Amino acid sequence: MESGFYRAGVWARDLVEISEDPAVLSDGNFWAVLVTYEGKRTFARFADVRVGAQESFFKYAIDSEWSTQDGNWTSSLSQPQYQTAVQEVRESIALGEVYQINLCRILSAQTSNKSLVALLPKLAAHNPAPFLTSMELPGISIASASPELLLRREGNRITSSPIKGTAQNRDGFLEKDRAENVMIVDLVRHDFGSICETGSIHTPRLLAVEEHPGLAHLVSDVQGDLKPNLSWDAIFTSMLPAGSISGAPKSAARALIARLEHVARGPYCGAIGWVQGDQAELAVGIRTFWIDHTQSESFLKFGTGAGITWGSEPELEWAETELKATRLLSIVGDKGNS
Repeated sequence: MESGFYRAGVWARDLVEISEDPAVLSDGNFWAVLVTYEGKRTFARFADVRVGAQESFFKYAIDSEWSTQDGNWTSSLSQPQYQTAVQEVRESIALGEVYQINLCRILSAQTSNKSLVALLPKLAAHNPAPFLTSMELPGISIASASPELLLRREGNRITSSPIKGTAQNRDGFLEKDRAENVMIVDLVRHDFGSICETGSIHTPRLLAVEEHPGLAHLVSDVQGDLKPNLSWDAIFTSMLPAGSISGAPKSAARALIARLEHVARGPYCGAIGWVQGDQAELAVGIRTFWIDHTQSESFLKFGTGAGITWGSEPELEWAETELKATRLLSIVGDKGNS
């Protein structure tokens, strides 16, 4: 497995170093970034970084080896277990312990694949996404079709675009979806508060509808101007994990998630992207496949979840996790190359 990173025409190869120290990101080089939901940080620097390399990367990806998955997926939470967990969240909300959490489950299937590079052309063809990413690093292989921007940095201006609210089409949103989105926007604004200049935080887009293959989302934008001389460590500490995939208040939501979910999320719901000087683009690690090569057996994994509020109905929340997963799982079983 050759280490590398690809997103939006930028192809980085020839791994030079791996670090867990965010201080390295201040050197001005291009760094691929992976932060798990649990907070493990991995930064990778490459000697060969090509811009405008979409055609050459996809040729390389299509020629890479891929064994079709057989579809024998198992879930970390069964439907009854998931629906019981939804009810437990509602009880916590009734007690005032949390207002909302994102409840997830991890799907896994044994695989003979060693790399997920060949999955990128399939995702591009059948589930195009704004933050389509390939990441191959020692111990981990990732193919992500994330639609959600965690953080874009352009100089001192930062933007986050939380997704909350999912429906089969643009007319299917409930009042619960809108309330949930606004709640997470407030949480992102709070996260920005410790790292942005006073008075600079604003919301240029609220409750916009974005249509993606097979579903629609409510998306908002939050922007702010970073305080001077702010470190990447401070930015990561404030922003991660994303509010949209944890909950509110964040600390209580994370504690409840740890109790209700049976396995670690890993790259799912983490941050995947790149940093170069004062420019960066990090996506939330949703709609993401990965293989953890440090395990004794190889499993292809995929996470799916739903935002739970007082107005949630357990069966509908399970159905939302199915909606988010079905299309993508069918793609890895596709025998074609595109």
